[in-house]
Amino acid sequence: MSVLVFTENWDGKFKKSSFELASYATKVAEMLGTTATAVSIGNVDDSELKSLGNYGVKKVMCVKNDSLNVHDSQTYTKVIAEAAQKEGAKVIIIANNNTGKALAPRLSVRLKAAIGSGVNKLPLSVNPFVVVKRAYSGNAYAQVALKSDIKIITLAQNSFELIETPNDAAVEAFAPSIDASMVKTQLKDVQKQSGKILITDAEIVVSGGRGMKSADNWAPLSELANLLGAATACSRPVSDEGWRPHDEHTGQTGKIIAPNLYIAIGISGATQHIAGVSSSKFIVAINSDKDAPIFEAAQYGIVGDAAKVLPQLVEAVKELKGK
Repeated sequence: MSVLVFTENWDGKFKKSSFELASYATKVAEMLGTTATAVSIGNVDDSELKSLGNYGVKKVMCVKNDSLNVHDSQTYTKVIAEAAQKEGAKVIIIANNNTGKALAPRLSVRLKAAIGSGVNKLPLSVNPFVVVKRAYSGNAYAQVALKSDIKIITLAQNSFELIETPNDAAVEAFAPSIDASMVKTQLKDVQKQSGKILITDAEIVVSGGRGMKSADNWAPLSELANLLGAATACSRPVSDEGWRPHDEHTGQTGKIIAPNLYIAIGISGATQHIAGVSSSKFIVAINSDKDAPIFEAAQYGIVGDAAKVLPQLVEAVKELKGK
């Protein structure tokens, strides 16, 4: 019996989130007195698969099938379920991203398993099996007991540190019982964005709200983001006004993110916005209203006009970086 972790890849490469999942699965496996096994779907080189061993994974089940080159949630669910049954896995760990949110409910039905979604800490106990997640828009923590024989955990992004536990992971080919006719999803076109950091992947996000007053005032915010190697984001009113593209909208009705650092500039901090960024490790708020709700969620705050604070902040970062 092992803990099974699904490690998603992007064009044959793993991202930090996959290694975070591997680290988490390894620690959960230690709590259960077993080991972590990863399942990878797609054409990934053995050297890349073995890199999961640097984060404690003992075995990698590699599924290479041309029918699976296009992500199809129904088929991927069958693959992961068969892998879990083959390994006798009682705990399955998946990322709490769009892929994981599509897979977890399907796996739950197929395996008659309970789900702990958006978990951000190690289980409090394994007997009973109790997980911890944020609740009430990040203002509280909920302890959820998973009472079924098989448990599924979706891990919130950036909620667990990378723990290097080097070992030589064994790579094993796995051929589940699937064929091309099972795949219902068709890929019509691929348009890749280049030269821009995706907010869902970024370690640092610099975000602006209505306090920026106009789309014309965005230059210093973008400059700060470039200096920090950060992604840019915005609140919903900003995207609704057309100041910034909708794919930068963060919040309950936009992108749910969890960077290491979230800098909120001119954002008041409505509940819906906080719900989408509350998992950030550190929030820095800049707002002219000292009573703005964003300060309640922030670890650090500056009370001041963004038009005056931003240029000074940009110069301070330039000086720090010697630019």
